[in-house]
Amino acid sequence: MGLLSSLLGRAGKGTVEVPGYRDRSPQRSAVIRQSAALLLSYPRPEVIEQLPLVERALTEVGVDPEQVAPLIRWLRESDLREIQGDYVQEFDLSRRHSLHLTYWTDGDTRRRGEALSAFKQVYRAHGCEFGDEELPDHLPVVLEFAARVSGKDGFELLQRYRPSLELLRLALIRDDLPQACAVELVCSTLPGPSPEDESAVARMAGYGPPTEAVGLDAYDPRLLTMTGGNQ
Repeated sequence: MGLLSSLLGRAGKGTVEVPGYRDRSPQRSAVIRQSAALLLSYPRPEVIEQLPLVERALTEVGVDPEQVAPLIRWLRESDLREIQGDYVQEFDLSRRHSLHLTYWTDGDTRRRGEALSAFKQVYRAHGCEFGDEELPDHLPVVLEFAARVSGKDGFELLQRYRPSLELLRLALIRDDLPQACAVELVCSTLPGPSPEDESAVARMAGYGPPTEAVGLDAYDPRLLTMTGGNQ
């Protein structure tokens, strides 16, 4: 357990149980989520240095590192300045692959402020104060919270925003980006199979028509999640 402890600190203790679901492998889920948090974060030199640790930790909990091999190869074999530039272009300057979970469901609407506040309330309930360096719905932040602080509440946040995760996964696959494999692995820790396309995500989400769509382009797949079902 030394390796896992060095990666995770206090993570994955106890069985995560919520109505209708029981995670029988919380340590495995915690390792996957912490590993994905690292792999999906801004590629600083210390992230690259921890790639062997991620591979060994995943192996320890029975996950084949080949499942995230495309992303690890990209991080390990590419020029650091190039991958940092690519990361900023794809995840900071573009909305097509937003790592902010509420953006997929609420866009730049007034509702989003309420959703972000709800994230902060969950964190504060566990003594976690959130700084200004990143929004609380940023996927690596949510994953680290789920892995290190509260498996139960972290699971509930991820499951609540499962449509956001799945839309992100589909967008990354469609644009052939290596981060898709990390998001796929995260989705595997949640109940049931991933939807095959955006229409299936819309049925999963069950949203009614949006009252506002500020910031959402007409082609934006998030519009599908808000028109694909009844509230």
